[in-house]
Amino acid sequence: MNPLHRRPAAGLFLWVRTAKAACILLCLLTVSFGLPPSARAQSAGAYRSVGMLSPESYDPAIPTLKQVLGFEPGEQVATPEQMHRYLRALEAASRRIKVTLIGKSWEGRDLMFVYIGSEANIARLDEIKAKMQQLADPRRTNQAAARTLMNDLPALVNLSYAVHGNELSPGDAALLVAYHLVAARNDAVAERIRANVLVQMDPLQNPDGRNRWVNNFTQALGLEPDASPLSAERSEPWPRGRSNHYLFDMNRDWLSATQPETRARIQALRDWTPLVFVDLHEMGADSTYYFAPEAVPYNPWLTANQRSSLDWFGQTNARYFDRAGLSYFTREIFDAFYPGYGASWPAYFGSIAMTYEQASSRGLKARTADGREFPYSDTVRGHYLASVATCETAADKRADLLENFYEYRRTAVEDGRTGSVKEYVLPRTGDTASVDKLATVLAFHGLEVKRARSAFRGGSREFPSGSYVVPLAQPNSRMARVLLEKQVSMDDAFLAEQERRRAKGLRDEIYDVTAWSLPLMYNVEAVTASVPSTGDFEDWRPDSQVQGTVRTTANPIAFVVPWGTTAAGRFLTSALRRQLNVLGLDKGFTQDGRSYPRGTLVLRTGDNPANLGEIVAELAHESGAEVVATSSGWVESGINFGSNFARLFPKVNVAMAWDVPTVSTAAGAARFVLEQQFGYPVTIIRTQDLGAGDLSRYDTLILPPASAAAYARALGNGGVDNLKKWVRDGGTIIGIGSAVEFLRAEQTGLLALKQEYGVSSEPVKNAKPPVTDAGGRVEGSVIADDAAYLTAIEASKRSPDEALGIILRARLDPDHWLSAGCEQGVNVLYNGDAIYAPLKLSDGVNVGYLEAPQNLLQSGYLWDALRTQLAFKPFLVSQSSGRGNVIGFVTDPNFRAMMDGNNLLFLNAVFRGPSHSRRAKGD
Repeated sequence: MNPLHRRPAAGLFLWVRTAKAACILLCLLTVSFGLPPSARAQSAGAYRSVGMLSPESYDPAIPTLKQVLGFEPGEQVATPEQMHRYLRALEAASRRIKVTLIGKSWEGRDLMFVYIGSEANIARLDEIKAKMQQLADPRRTNQAAARTLMNDLPALVNLSYAVHGNELSPGDAALLVAYHLVAARNDAVAERIRANVLVQMDPLQNPDGRNRWVNNFTQALGLEPDASPLSAERSEPWPRGRSNHYLFDMNRDWLSATQPETRARIQALRDWTPLVFVDLHEMGADSTYYFAPEAVPYNPWLTANQRSSLDWFGQTNARYFDRAGLSYFTREIFDAFYPGYGASWPAYFGSIAMTYEQASSRGLKARTADGREFPYSDTVRGHYLASVATCETAADKRADLLENFYEYRRTAVEDGRTGSVKEYVLPRTGDTASVDKLATVLAFHGLEVKRARSAFRGGSREFPSGSYVVPLAQPNSRMARVLLEKQVSMDDAFLAEQERRRAKGLRDEIYDVTAWSLPLMYNVEAVTASVPSTGDFEDWRPDSQVQGTVRTTANPIAFVVPWGTTAAGRFLTSALRRQLNVLGLDKGFTQDGRSYPRGTLVLRTGDNPANLGEIVAELAHESGAEVVATSSGWVESGINFGSNFARLFPKVNVAMAWDVPTVSTAAGAARFVLEQQFGYPVTIIRTQDLGAGDLSRYDTLILPPASAAAYARALGNGGVDNLKKWVRDGGTIIGIGSAVEFLRAEQTGLLALKQEYGVSSEPVKNAKPPVTDAGGRVEGSVIADDAAYLTAIEASKRSPDEALGIILRARLDPDHWLSAGCEQGVNVLYNGDAIYAPLKLSDGVNVGYLEAPQNLLQSGYLWDALRTQLAFKPFLVSQSSGRGNVIGFVTDPNFRAMMDGNNLLFLNAVFRGPSHSRRAKGD
């Protein structure tokens, strides 16, 4: 039968009102009448294909996948709705399972945590959670009390499946694991797991992405599944199902915690603190199966116990896979350095956190490079076996896991109490809104954060009221260190190996970024203190907020919003949406003894509605911005409100290239920052439609990263000309990342940037290559040593070494409107190998450029040759074209929506660009 046409077997669903009732009724009928021999044989074969016990080994009172959904294990890819239906059917049939809702996805789908264990443990979930919270805080639970708790508690194991929506087998494996642990009878391992383990299952982390994949697959499926990697059912269209609604890779969202799916599970994990956490993924079809131990480098804030415990799980997994005749690998590719994965974040509250990866069929069957075909059921089997093996390990090591967890938390407190760093202080200076947000994010991660009610002295420094303190004598001190430390370094031996590989032109073995310090990303200060601060403090909680303020005056003629905070940015976007007339000042001024910086916003009462004061108060409250009412336009110094340097913001209409060929995650991040963090709508336009579309109603067009050739193909010659004309007529175009290459391409010609080849730290390596004569011969040479040999084989022209996700310091031009609010410089995250020579003064402005070599690197690992080449190179440029503006961000200011310190630069580009086009002045 065509898999596309399979449906649940019984028409009884038409006669019942709820899916739950339907499941119960169908299961009862199936149990009563039994399965015919042919159906039993089919089920037995399907169970074997995914590694399960025979059908007779399961309680017939528990509904099977076939009975509820109409297909055998591994026979189809379950939709999010089918997964929920089946888990609810299990819950209706057994007291060994409890389904809970923890939140909603962007598209409104339920996010579930499913608990599986003995009937007794399922009946006391609230008690177990409360006792785990007691165990997690050794300051209020001494060792004797902890021992009593350990004797009573099961080992809490979180199995999290399918954070990437197009990684299919984890979700279907979750259903089989749930069925097996609920229904298995006369199986000693299952009994031991139920007695000693409480499984906390996250069966589908990304329902929106999975739904996108299923829809694409269903539309492309024909007479039978096709194993060809070229087949439409296996080759996904943009943006693919990997990401969520806003196209975030949610496996990289754990530090910034911006997405509702991530936030829901962090809150649940924070409440429960599972002892074991496994994140189950898929990888390329030509691989096998990966499980822990991880590859080097390990994050230095992981403890020795955490690292050694990985062997327990790896050895049991190996036994299961060896018995099943399955291949696997460990200690390769997937490292444990970056703390922002699902399989790493829980480690910093004390969990044993691991990644499992299964070779993917990305459909119902796949063909490998060597011609071997394998069905979807093979991929489900790998995750099913690894999941059960993990639970068995946890059951056998229950006492050790509980003991190690308590010791992790106890030593975290002790290390924080006795270590050289006692606390971090976040001074509430500069972009105070970003300081507030960072404190709130830290509290959301479960850290204890305190806010000063008044000014206080810490060490030799005074800190203003509202500053935050993160004490390290707390159970989550290692998480505080990993999030707040400026530099977390990799093992010296590993780095030496990477340098060796680099010298030979081999790829490095670093899996993700090497820098993630949240204070650096937010562009705020974090001060380490060797002595705990004293003063008047209040607890800062995840739901705490700082309200905006309005300093009133009688008969105001204007309201002034000082620029330089993300709160002021939110005020601007809200004011524009409310159709208010807002001026942006390109120069500062002083009034009533207070200095106001460049970029400050002014709303004149005569240019706005009569109830402007009420509206401003509302916007200040919502945005957190500071607003000052003034009764006079007179200033002591600087510009007046009627100056030509006071630019009226137009009602900016923002468009963005969408779909092929853009990098979907970068496009999603740019849209998310504008829409969800600053509340401003974006019109997303499929790139191919930009070519012939009427863009005249749009003021700003954002081009997410994509290669120059890809943009040129998508737009065509006429499309490129259409964009150029729109810019000349007064539009502001913003290129992000590799889109800068398109703007500078010869065909486009909107930026005069020149991309550089790589250089070497050794001057001799930059010598001119020997001249080849007509016969193809060169002058003779002597290679004296190994270093000279490496020089001899180096390409004469090559791309620069790739930056490994590093944070660099950058300077800003204090005279350009793009830098308003960021005059003291910013930190930027640099990825990739694109380096450009600075613009000539005759062509444009290098608004932002990187620091000198000795001040450049803020965090991460930077090759020496790259350090010298990157210094003083532009990361933000501006150039005029006709009446419009061309802006290029060489690095992505919205990277994973983590770089809050770049928000003001991006807002300046999007909203001040149109106010500085000559179209805005009516020319």
